[in-house]
Amino acid sequence: MAAGIFPEPVARVKHALGALGARDTVTVLESEVPTAAAAAAALGCDVAAITNSLVFDLEGAPLLILASGAARVDVGKVAARLGTGRIRRASPGFVLEHTGQEIGGVAPVGHPEKIRTLLDESLSAHAVLWAGAGDHHSMFSISYEELQRITGAREMPVR
Repeated sequence: MAAGIFPEPVARVKHALGALGARDTVTVLESEVPTAAAAAAALGCDVAAITNSLVFDLEGAPLLILASGAARVDVGKVAARLGTGRIRRASPGFVLEHTGQEIGGVAPVGHPEKIRTLLDESLSAHAVLWAGAGDHHSMFSISYEELQRITGAREMPVR
């Protein structure tokens, strides 16, 4: 890939990071990293430091949960904490429509519209987090505090 040329979803993430006052730490990896385990192996970090950007369908609206790669989100507990109806895993089409990104490459930022976001508080145990940057080859590093700031996410346990 030529320097300075990125797929559109990655370019949007890079732009969003800058617009939000965050450092552009986007790293493009040689191989695809569509899972937390693959990303951790490629980056040489603990899978728990991978921030999965999981999109759910909450009564027809998107809900983005930024969860540790080592965690399985308990949507029943999250719904109870939020006092909402049922939270369902979103279809690939729903995810693409609301984020402009495909499942496995969804970033916490760079979406067409702001999405209600929750942040798994267990991620605070890591000095450096890695999150998807818009496609299956790209990740960016960020601190927990900075991730919370740029997403405006509500912190909570998600399991």
